[in-house]
Amino acid sequence: MSRSVALQNKWTIMAADSGKPGASPSSSRSSEPALAATGISGRYDETARFAIDDVSFDLNRGELVAVLGPNGAGKTTLVRLLSGVQKTVAGEVRIFGAPIASIDRPSLAKKIAVVRQSEPIAFGFSVREVVMMGRAPHQTGWLRATREDDEIVTAALKRMDVFELADRQVRELSGGEARRVAIARAFAQTPEILLLDEPGAFLDVRHQLALYDRLADETRENRLACLVVMHDLNMAAQYADRIVLLRDGKLVACGTPNEVMTEARVLDVFGARLATGIDPKSKAPYFLPVRAQSAEK
Repeated sequence: MSRSVALQNKWTIMAADSGKPGASPSSSRSSEPALAATGISGRYDETARFAIDDVSFDLNRGELVAVLGPNGAGKTTLVRLLSGVQKTVAGEVRIFGAPIASIDRPSLAKKIAVVRQSEPIAFGFSVREVVMMGRAPHQTGWLRATREDDEIVTAALKRMDVFELADRQVRELSGGEARRVAIARAFAQTPEILLLDEPGAFLDVRHQLALYDRLADETRENRLACLVVMHDLNMAAQYADRIVLLRDGKLVACGTPNEVMTEARVLDVFGARLATGIDPKSKAPYFLPVRAQSAEK
């Protein structure tokens, strides 16, 4: 095992076993879900309708769960509720058995890393400096980087194939490069739970495959609990252990790709006809959009 990987595992264990206020000792129990949503509801704003309405599911260590649904299904609001950025109107989110509202922000930042759908451009900062920001929850008030911080950041840069960009200014990056830097920053945070809102946006096919390969590897090797909002049904079918399918803020189904992603259900939820099949190697379903005129013939 490389030193950088060993350091990452060390930081993960330290975050799990921390005795600081707000830390939950139950986080080391494999039987306890990493994250549990029970009947949670949330609005776009105080006057709007529910964006998420009475949704329940668990997220466990070592599994990658994809969240799917049409535009307006509430996927981004779900991530905000699960991360504690937005308070629930009803229901409860628990992190390793502890109500998320009872966990102080510094302790929560050691447990959960979030990659949002759109990240603000960090003008004036280099790629390495932005990724180093992921180490902030583990640093003292002076935010001085240690040798361990430097090595963890270097490892994160390499894992997301942005090490060669380390000295570039973030404002100079393409959309896809900036996306990979945001994910590298989340890796540098060494969380136990990773929430990503459309991480494949702006990435070409090669980098999408590389990204989801990396997420799948990190999830299993470091027993992360990883939840990913996706639009690509085929990527979700190939990489997700389970699918959370949403429509109009409600949970339609939760289960394995083969259980959830049936032709009839996809047509019902997305309103589009897709030709479906089973990949003979992976046994995962795949989908091919069919033009309405073709479907009628």
